[in-house]
Amino acid sequence: MPRSYEEDEARRPILDAAESDSEAPGSVIAPGRERILHRSDDDELSQPTGCGASACCNPSSATHRFMALIFMCLVGFGSYFCYDNPGALQDKFKSDLDLSTTQFVWLYSIYSWPNVILCFIGGFLIDRVFGIRLGTIIYMFILLIGQLIFATGALINAFWLMILGRFLFGIGAESLAVAQNNYAVLWFKGKELNMVFGLQLSFARVGSTVNFLVMVPVYNYVRDLGYTGHQCTGVVLLLATLTCVMSMLCALILGWMDKRAARILRRNDNPPNGEVAKLSDIGTFKISFWMVTVICVAYYVAIFPFIALGKVFFMRKFGFTPEDANTVNSIVYIVAGVASPLFGLIVDRTGRNVLWVFVSITVTIFAHGLLAFTFYNPYVAMITMGMAYSMLASSLWPLVALIVPEYQLGTAYGICQSVQNLGLAVISMFSGLIVDKGGYFMLEIFFIGWLVVSLLATIVIWLYDANNNGALNMSPKEREIAASKLLVEAANRYDENVAPVPSDGSVNEDGVTTQGVAAPPVESIRNRYLNRVLDSPNQSDSEPLIE
Repeated sequence: MPRSYEEDEARRPILDAAESDSEAPGSVIAPGRERILHRSDDDELSQPTGCGASACCNPSSATHRFMALIFMCLVGFGSYFCYDNPGALQDKFKSDLDLSTTQFVWLYSIYSWPNVILCFIGGFLIDRVFGIRLGTIIYMFILLIGQLIFATGALINAFWLMILGRFLFGIGAESLAVAQNNYAVLWFKGKELNMVFGLQLSFARVGSTVNFLVMVPVYNYVRDLGYTGHQCTGVVLLLATLTCVMSMLCALILGWMDKRAARILRRNDNPPNGEVAKLSDIGTFKISFWMVTVICVAYYVAIFPFIALGKVFFMRKFGFTPEDANTVNSIVYIVAGVASPLFGLIVDRTGRNVLWVFVSITVTIFAHGLLAFTFYNPYVAMITMGMAYSMLASSLWPLVALIVPEYQLGTAYGICQSVQNLGLAVISMFSGLIVDKGGYFMLEIFFIGWLVVSLLATIVIWLYDANNNGALNMSPKEREIAASKLLVEAANRYDENVAPVPSDGSVNEDGVTTQGVAAPPVESIRNRYLNRVLDSPNQSDSEPLIE
């Protein structure tokens, strides 16, 4: 049977009501199509009343979407806050729980290593089994249980229980990050997506920063209440768990908002033509996607491991005190917290994501070069690196949504997270060995080498995209022009390949001729082309644009 109108529109982003109902000038609506295109009288948007009449409650309004964005960011706040609880209380952990440095490092490594595989599986389960709403709640619940077990282990001084808790916490946290990315694409694809990814990065850094600012005062407060040793640490970690409870409530609210928006906007969340994510789909991903995964590893290994080892670097090379070294080492995250949403807005207005990625990597190479080859004020290099890091995060991650079909996004983002976890785990170990054998200068050369790899991957994306439709590096205006051209081509191809509507008007109420051929859905073709060019230009070939 021909696909219905709703199935054809399954990949469209949430649109304004006017845009959703608008018809292209001169388009022909087949008999019976009016029943599908026009909302019924009892639809909540056709005759809104009460709260539904306000911008806050109308899912098609920008205000409502940005309310959802707040909850999207808060869903991940507890994860980022609790992830660095051990780092904020490192000396307390070692003294109260009698941990060696090796045991302390295990609290982080047990988080990363399982996610080399489990993060990809978590993304696939979102696509194939759970769906985005249920998947988010499940992963948030696993994260919450993991943090509770971790805190309980500290409370009773059972290191094995703490390890188990961090293991579960890592499974939930990394898969939750995949779900957050899917939510962002679902609500903002084709609109402010670059800014949204930047804002999510900003909230992540805020969560980590707040953790480092408040955990020591909270520990001192609990100690003043009479708790000592491992019990004091356990109580502090239980209090930190409240941030995960808050994030769980936000996940539930966001799930309700998304379900309501899907019902009111008649959004079909099912893949068109019964398509479902399969593990074999990985082989159909474009070269540009795999180059994005290369950048995810090659760029970020020059940021996170450097910051992890940066304190001693600044003390040795620039003679900073430990306090000053900590300050300059944290500048990248501080700058990213402010600059990421701003760069996201700029990329939304200008487009050309690949160009922005290229510029950000080049600027990062320059910043590392300043630190490696000069004794110039390191604050300049670190601020520059923070700006470049923000620029890349706001332009790189949305590329996945432009390359991969929407029903495969969970799998795609899971692959990116898994590969990144693997790269960070391995490169972090190599970084320590390089420092021990060759010093920090060789470490900087090592990082610059990885940045060159990411730059080469960006050039491959640029060339591959230029040889195809070039949509990844178009401006918004150019994408609109390309969409118009594709609409004309679609109409011509439809005339050549699809039987015309019979002259006797023998079309049933579903817009299908008596010969079993769908009547020309001009607006459906237009929307599908707009979706491919403006939102997801390199979709899977499994969805034909003209049937």
